[in-house]
Amino acid sequence: MIKHGHGGDIKAFAKEVDCAINEVIDLSSNINFVQPKQDIDFNALEISAYPNYDDLYEAIAKNYHINIEHIELFNGATTAIYALFRELGLNHCTLYAPCYREYQKSAELYGYTIEYLNRFDSMNSVPKENSLVIFVNPSTPDGKFYQIDELMRVWSEKGCTILIDESFLDFTPFESAIKYLDYPKLYILKSMTKFYSSAGIRIGAIVSNQNNIKKLQKSEPLWKISEFDSHYLQSALRDETFPQKSRNINYEHRSYLIEILKQSNLIEKVYPSSANFVLVKLKNINATAFQERLKKDKIMVRECGNFDFLDDSFIRIAVKEMRVLKILKNIL
Repeated sequence: MIKHGHGGDIKAFAKEVDCAINEVIDLSSNINFVQPKQDIDFNALEISAYPNYDDLYEAIAKNYHINIEHIELFNGATTAIYALFRELGLNHCTLYAPCYREYQKSAELYGYTIEYLNRFDSMNSVPKENSLVIFVNPSTPDGKFYQIDELMRVWSEKGCTILIDESFLDFTPFESAIKYLDYPKLYILKSMTKFYSSAGIRIGAIVSNQNNIKKLQKSEPLWKISEFDSHYLQSALRDETFPQKSRNINYEHRSYLIEILKQSNLIEKVYPSSANFVLVKLKNINATAFQERLKKDKIMVRECGNFDFLDDSFIRIAVKEMRVLKILKNIL
């Protein structure tokens, strides 16, 4: 895999195994398999005028119980990451790893010195003073949720700028770091695409105090989200039954997936997860060989050897429909 690889490239996988794209069983992508209801006709959207984002801001603010002034929207969460690294202009960042690889790529691009702290065995390590701390919660690729009260105390005492990535928090019943917004150097990243099953809809948000948001807005383009993106998410957010329904279904299917994995003699360890994916350490087989075994059934998993502190014995498996999990059970 390439250095900054990512899951979900089903087109390349289908070509490799010589099948149609719709035949691929994609267990590599961490996009919600449960979808919200849509109540609009996209063919009827008026797209001749420039977009206005007022209704979108209001919908997102209502969803996360915050004020509009605390939000800046971006063309996807990854774009938000790059914008924040650029605008902060700091020279050092601390990555609690393994984590999303775009953080390293962005830090390298903007000249940050990177310190890596291993979440699995170095959680008590103290970051450098005034560092930009990156903490993904729930984490990736393992999906663990951390209670961060003590970490927030340590980071704030060191004067750190803090980015909490909550891209997968909506899958959990846990509380957001929004409650810490009185700390003036806190930023929270929200990805709209994971939970609302819309990787092709590019909307992400940074939540922070009003002064920080105003500074970010000064460098942002006037139009950066399409009418289609905006209306899709607004429609999804109007499905008020979706969040709890989705959490319930994902919990049930994740529990079943973990049960399947624990029974396999190919697997040494299944990591606890609160997200819509599970990290697995393989036994007596590496990730490439494991993927080869699944190819004849057109199943694609995420090899995790390119994550920091992991090797080629790790894979990530996404929570999907029960029929798909039963196919995996029969193979394992």
